Amino acid sequence: MQTILITGVSSGLGEALAKTYLERGDTVYAIGKSAPNKFQTYPHFFFFPYDLSQTFVLQATLQEFVEKRSFDLVILNAGVLGEIQTLNQTDLADIKAVMEINVWANKELIDLLYSHAFVKQIIGISSGASVAGMKGWGTYALSKTSLNMLLSIYAKEMPEIHFTSLAPGVIDTPMVQHIVEKVDGRLFPSAKKLKEGSIQTPLGAAKNLIAIFPTLLQHESGSFLDVRTL
Repeated sequence: MQTILITGVSSGLGEALAKTYLERGDTVYAIGKSAPNKFQTYPHFFFFPYDLSQTFVLQATLQEFVEKRSFDLVILNAGVLGEIQTLNQTDLADIKAVMEINVWANKELIDLLYSHAFVKQIIGISSGASVAGMKGWGTYALSKTSLNMLLSIYAKEMPEIHFTSLAPGVIDTPMVQHIVEKVDGRLFPSAKKLKEGSIQTPLGAAKNLIAIFPTLLQHESGSFLDVRTL
């Protein structure tokens, strides 16, 4: 049995990953704003409620939760989209807010784990947007590109841990639902393409990813990979 740490389990992919691991009998530690009540029935589910945008006290607050624990896998899943709009119409404060959760919270958590826990593998949930410059996706793309580089650098600085940035494909999450329902495909062609393409269920994506995660160890640490090309 494995011990897994996951951020962002309140909905979407994170919830589905936690559910699948728990049903397999694995132990799941989770960090985020809220956890589905159904997980509370699992004796091997441990949750710490925390707003990951509060990066300035993240390490001090979460140290006791992770201290001296051994994690087979850490999944940096929590993330926010920001608004789909052109960069020149995007306030710098909004970009900073997305970067806080999608990048800096992960940096702080990795630093905490490196100093106070034992970790074999870290996977950051990235996006195809991180390597494709698409109109309207500037804020999100900047954050995921930064995440890719963050993990690439840590792979060189922390060789004891295997790092991967992984694009999981399009999944039916609140983030994707927002794009489908709110974003004008005429103004932003990439949103139109997303709406017309294949969208995975969270549970289906989770099961596929859990089967893929061990194979990522065969790739160079620090790599950016996309499930659609594996």
